[in-house]
Amino acid sequence: MAPDTQVHTVERKIGEPVFRFETGRLAQQADGAVLAQVGETTVLVAATASRGAREGVDFFPLTVDVEERMYAAGKIPGGFFRREGRPTERAILTARLIDRPLRPCFPDGFRNEVHVVATVMTVDQANQPDIVAINGASAALMLSGIPFEGPVGAVRLAHIEGRWVANPTFQETENATFEIVVVGRRNEDGGAGILMVEAGATEIALDLVEAGAPEMTEELVAEGLEEAKTSILEAIAHQEELVAVAGRRTPTKTWVIAAPYDAVLSDMVSSFARERILALLSEADKQTRENGLDELAAEVVAHLEMEYPERAKEIEAVFRKHVKALIRGRIVNDGKRIDGRGLRDIRPISCDVGILPRLHGTGLFNRGQTQVLSTVTLGMLRMEQMLDDLGVAESKRYMHHYNFPPFSTGETGFMRGPKRREIGHGALAERALLPVIPSEMDFPYAIRVVSEVLSSNGSTSMASVCGSTLALMDAGVPIKEPVAGIAMGLIAEQGKFVTLTDILGAEDAFGDMDFKVAGTGTMVTALQLDTKISGIPSEVLAAALQQARDARLFILGKITETLPGPRPELAPTAPRILAFTIPVDKIGEVIGPKGKRINEIIATTGVEIDIEDDGTVRIGSKEGGSADEARRRIEELANPRMPQIGELAPGFVVQIRVRIQVVVAEVLEQFTVIRIRSAAGDEIDGRDAVSELGAHVGRFHANLVHAGPRLQLCGLPVHRRLHIGPVHGNVAARVAIAGDECAHVASAQTRLLERELGSARQGRRHVRIKCHIAEREHIRVIAHLQRVLDQDKATPIFLDLKTLGQRTHPYSRNPHHSGSLNFTLRLVVFEGD
Repeated sequence: MAPDTQVHTVERKIGEPVFRFETGRLAQQADGAVLAQVGETTVLVAATASRGAREGVDFFPLTVDVEERMYAAGKIPGGFFRREGRPTERAILTARLIDRPLRPCFPDGFRNEVHVVATVMTVDQANQPDIVAINGASAALMLSGIPFEGPVGAVRLAHIEGRWVANPTFQETENATFEIVVVGRRNEDGGAGILMVEAGATEIALDLVEAGAPEMTEELVAEGLEEAKTSILEAIAHQEELVAVAGRRTPTKTWVIAAPYDAVLSDMVSSFARERILALLSEADKQTRENGLDELAAEVVAHLEMEYPERAKEIEAVFRKHVKALIRGRIVNDGKRIDGRGLRDIRPISCDVGILPRLHGTGLFNRGQTQVLSTVTLGMLRMEQMLDDLGVAESKRYMHHYNFPPFSTGETGFMRGPKRREIGHGALAERALLPVIPSEMDFPYAIRVVSEVLSSNGSTSMASVCGSTLALMDAGVPIKEPVAGIAMGLIAEQGKFVTLTDILGAEDAFGDMDFKVAGTGTMVTALQLDTKISGIPSEVLAAALQQARDARLFILGKITETLPGPRPELAPTAPRILAFTIPVDKIGEVIGPKGKRINEIIATTGVEIDIEDDGTVRIGSKEGGSADEARRRIEELANPRMPQIGELAPGFVVQIRVRIQVVVAEVLEQFTVIRIRSAAGDEIDGRDAVSELGAHVGRFHANLVHAGPRLQLCGLPVHRRLHIGPVHGNVAARVAIAGDECAHVASAQTRLLERELGSARQGRRHVRIKCHIAEREHIRVIAHLQRVLDQDKATPIFLDLKTLGQRTHPYSRNPHHSGSLNFTLRLVVFEGD
């Protein structure tokens, strides 16, 4: 049938939303193209195959790419070039979701390259694009004429308020305890067989459970898998409806499917190597076993190359087929595994913590020949990861990264950044641990966990979960509960289904199902399932879940034997972060003009400070003392508390005016002149001053002349009548009380100032004089006022000098400077008792 250029559209309601498929309008040169839509989220999926088989490969070369276009959300990409670069982590994880269920749906021996590209065209921030992309990819392959044994159907379920909801929106999942993506295809009996499961508890799952929501037990997970089958069959019917109206493309390319192996060759390999293969399969050590099998394979090729020249690769493939068949047969028929364990046995486990110095937390987990070292690094919340993708979340504070170097399997290779598998395994471990991570308010840290796979022989992702639990507790992160994980396998032969606990790498490669489960002692937090066959009975999956639970509880016991719970204190090298709130209307006062106050606190304490719009303050420091000091100063700015009479108040000397013998200090972020004493109670330099510490404390705004040591400042009793005596012939006193009567003086002649002094003596309580004094004259004028005040012993009058501004710096050493100094003189009279 020739390609149909007409536009065909079909719609179907699956769950609450309506899914829509369109073909014939876009990407007409692709073998198959579908514009898939749910709500206003749209994904264009194109499937294309190469014209011939790829030479020299013994696997199916399928590639799936997900392209997130930022215009889909009305965004311009960040970065210097302002265009999309490498795929985001979200795009890679979506590509894996598409790849995993599609791969087993192609014929054995199919060697043409197949490329599936899903381009996210629009997002409505309500409907997620991954489910519609999976269904769209299956539909595009169904239309393409490529030998695809589909279709497959995908559905997302969320457990919300005690029931499973199909294909929920982003907003609906905010109240979910568990999310699960299930993909399957129709069985011969018309039911749905599961191909892939990707599931995990939500970040708030444990909080919802504490509030009364049901825990996600193995029974509830099995119930969700059954619930998903109805929606899967609906998604499959939707695709079949599209194929029925649009037609399947007639292939114009040659599909090459490798022929089955020569039966005679297979018999010759079996007769020559069978017994020796069985002997090697009893070897528990991975390297010894694999080296022996490699040597035996070389012997088989050498033995048969005379009779089968130039067919060495085929002989090797037949040999591997026999190894696989013997492994599976021993397990199903004899109950014997490669390393001699029983079907439910777990390899020897050992745990350790704190093995590396200076790190904030470390956990080493060994299970057989699988070894993972996890490390924890804590930082300020500003170090959380910013997400520049099409999702709803803009950042995440818990990050889990997984590294799988070639030496972990005794091999060589290139290391050019994380591969898709590493990103996927890190995401699985992150999903398993996220529900137990404390909230931002309870633990205001950004948390990064890195799992280094040092040795691999089965289930390194679940070993990463276990090692990371140890590392988090070693770091003192108050996780809600410890989490452990286990990898399960399944082999189906002749109608028999055998479930294996703690599978080896070879059992994973030669088995029919890879089933990973992580969780706490009471609930499942993450689940991942991939099958190579369809039609696994529900009771088999339910039994596998229960078997995984028994193994998980055993491993949790080993973890808690090593470290029963989180350490009570953080590591000495970890930053100390304090979180508290201040009134929103006090944020500006804490920050100060142009950030002056907050920058001064940062400079003097060496901390990092973040203040959010809602008044949340976070202080980070390498040691606790500095963080406590910064918090004290911020809280005193936001909620000032004046010291009681006789109370020692910490402060800093910020100015010494040597000419008039005045010492200015900063107490509780307020500038005042007071009696300065050292911690030992000694007077500092013989300077004497008295101040009122109370509601009338003012500010002294003057040029900073000298910054002194940190001292203890003592507030003295306040009387209505204060007698000020001269210190070395100069006034050394200050009382800061705002005045409301002002006399504006055009010049700074001393006789005008004397006249105002006389007015003050005649009963006016306070007079403020704004003066403009030439730079050369201000010292002389102040000295004259001091003499006037010294001569009057009857009525104490206090001189308050306040700088208003300056045209040039009055203390400049530049001889060419000239200008004037603006300041305020406030003359205050206190009447007697």
